[in-house]
Amino acid sequence: MSVISLRLKDREIKRINELARMEHKDKSTVARELIDYGWEFLMLKLYREGKLSLSALADKLELSVSETVDLLSEFGVESPIDYDDYLKGFEVFK
Repeated sequence: MSVISLRLKDREIKRINELARMEHKDKSTVARELIDYGWEFLMLKLYREGKLSLSALADKLELSVSETVDLLSEFGVESPIDYDDYLKGFEVFK
């Protein structure tokens, strides 16, 4: 595991401390989890905007495609492609 130094605003430190107390975790764990959640959020947002394919999203999140579909469903994110595009892709797949 590598070490990185960051300059954080008082507001950011306060949030990390508060979350660490709420979840009974150390600040380093909370900070790492927040970075992971931020990464996941941004990747889901890019997918929703049509800037990432499903397989690219799965790769970025280090999940299988089926796990990624489950995650999308959990967050209520719909596919940015329409039904006609889906059918075209299905025909190509055949």
